[in-house]
Amino acid sequence: MLTVDCTDVEPIKHELVVYVSDQVGAIPTLKQHDFTLSPIDDNGTVNRQVVITAIKEYLNSIGEARNFAVISNSDTILIKSVSGKTIERKPKPVEQMFSCTHCGFVTQYEIEHNNHMKIHYL
Repeated sequence: MLTVDCTDVEPIKHELVVYVSDQVGAIPTLKQHDFTLSPIDDNGTVNRQVVITAIKEYLNSIGEARNFAVISNSDTILIKSVSGKTIERKPKPVEQMFSCTHCGFVTQYEIEHNNHMKIHYL
């Protein structure tokens, strides 16, 4: 399991977790200032280098790659502002995000979350 500290990029945390978990093929879990990525298999691992590459790709896609460094330390990856610049976006309220407790699926729509939860009980 890897932890990605998003304290300096809080406004884009939700979009970042979706992008990175899709690229890596891992189960995301949102926390207050970070998120964790767990392997799909109990015996599997999450490739740290692939996660770092995905984070850098996402930052590059929004034009922020030069302003943030991605630092790896053991099982924690830190996204740190290089120049003290912050991302000026209004973050999505956390209460509007729904996360599946079984697999980590994240959506902003309650009806989609409820429909998704049904597949775990078939």
